[in-house]
Amino acid sequence: MWIADKWTDIEVIDCADGEKLERWGGKTLVRPDPQAIWQTKRENPAWLGCDGRYERSKTGGGQWQKGRLPERWQVRYGDLTFQVGPMNFKHMGLFPEQAANWDWMREKIQTAGRPLQILNLFAYTGGATVAAAAAGATVCHVDAAKGMVSWAKENARLSGLADAPIRWIVDDCIKFVGREIRRGKRYDGIIMDPPSYGRGPDGEVWKLEESLYPFVELVSGVLSENPSFVIINSYTTGLSPSVLTYISESVFTKRFGGSSESRELGLPVTESGLILPCGATCRWET
Repeated sequence: MWIADKWTDIEVIDCADGEKLERWGGKTLVRPDPQAIWQTKRENPAWLGCDGRYERSKTGGGQWQKGRLPERWQVRYGDLTFQVGPMNFKHMGLFPEQAANWDWMREKIQTAGRPLQILNLFAYTGGATVAAAAAGATVCHVDAAKGMVSWAKENARLSGLADAPIRWIVDDCIKFVGREIRRGKRYDGIIMDPPSYGRGPDGEVWKLEESLYPFVELVSGVLSENPSFVIINSYTTGLSPSVLTYISESVFTKRFGGSSESRELGLPVTESGLILPCGATCRWET
């Protein structure tokens, strides 16, 4: 497991019975977490006295009980600053476990010995975009949601990267990659965080188990002749890290050499001293 254990502004305090108690900056939150199936005691008083809670509905979905939460506030990770706040379906605009990938990626960029062109697909609010730009890369950030791209731009500004070489694109990732291939545009590194399920602009159904392999094959066509790395993230329940390795080896290693490694991502839990699993990731590098 790769553990994001360098946070000071974000903390998983405790987790049990399908929920986790967290600290985001100076705010305490309770949010659902399907991995936390254990029934350990909830002794921390913040479980009851939290600033905000996302409550699941018995009919599906849910809603925030925001209590004392502002709409937005800021958290820091080293030299990076991010805007966070309660969003639809329990999210906060940031996946803190991804910091483990940010650190690895930044080292790859800083030790490459050459300037790297990075493509971030399904880029959300730009955590990886900001980390890559801070390390000195030129970044192309692509997400189909205009609001998420605007949020990512704000994260770049807050991190002192308003003038960094970042290309902001609101577009369907599959169609964008296809056009980049036809234009002859190539990238030295790719980050992708594809959804478990979604629909394209023309009603196309995206289901990760069926769509990921052909998408990875497509993406291989936009890598440069001397690529550095690819990161594939997956939050689909039941899809093991080994599946990502098999896909990556079948596509990237077969074409470019190098090697792949996949593990779970995790966050430390303060009360127990254990690690909360938070999805899977694959790192391919040459």
